[in-house]
Amino acid sequence: MSGEIVSGAGAAALELSGAAFGYGGVTRVEDLDLRVPTGAAVALIGPNGSGKSTLLRGILGLADITAGSARVLGTTPEAARRSVGTLPQSDARDTSLPVTVQTVVTMGLYREAGPFRRIGRAGREAVQRSLELVGLAPFAGRLFGELSGGQQQRAILARALVSNPSLLLLDEPFNGLDRDNREMLLDLVARQREVGRTVIVSTHDLEIAKAACTHVLLLASGHEPGEPGHPAAFGTLEEALTLDAVQHAFHDSTVEIDEHTVTTRREVDTP
Repeated sequence: MSGEIVSGAGAAALELSGAAFGYGGVTRVEDLDLRVPTGAAVALIGPNGSGKSTLLRGILGLADITAGSARVLGTTPEAARRSVGTLPQSDARDTSLPVTVQTVVTMGLYREAGPFRRIGRAGREAVQRSLELVGLAPFAGRLFGELSGGQQQRAILARALVSNPSLLLLDEPFNGLDRDNREMLLDLVARQREVGRTVIVSTHDLEIAKAACTHVLLLASGHEPGEPGHPAAFGTLEEALTLDAVQHAFHDSTVEIDEHTVTTRREVDTP
């Protein structure tokens, strides 16, 4: 599987050549050959077990490269990490810590300043801009754990954006969100391309792919339990987001795609 996203920018934000990622010598996703130029927006779609989260962690240098090579922002994943913003899955965060929303967003600056350095005026202004960007400026002094799930998602996104990253990785950002928060996030993701930021978003929701992304990477899970995931299609929405490609990725001829999501005919027919 290979392909190249067409973009006005020449430099590549991500280059994978025969890359595979995993943990402890066990490969979870393999055979990745792709080049993502700066400013592209890629929807990462696939069933559970296909390696979507492992790929995102590999881009961050938090999963092992078990084969091939990976270049992120022109360097190694580990060296590029400071220039990458992340929005993890909502079930991966601790909401019990007694910290304010402003403090959560400020944490996004620690990669540059360190946790014991004063943020300074420029940092405080960056935090304020990020809170305004996600519509949470009035909640800056509120405890993070008191926010709704959608508001927490927006606060974590503000944390990811506060350091002005070159690459933004979003892992299932729409899970459990109501319509208002979905629309806000969808608009915000679309606007990242306008400022030249590269975005890779893992999702089961096709609305974000169609409304905010230029290209799609479909991952398929292994045919047998424990087999690594692998690419099923990569290209523009028209090239990659086809019924045949989706059915191949999900190993299911009953899979259907509609305006918002991937479903199976069995799910549709269930009373």
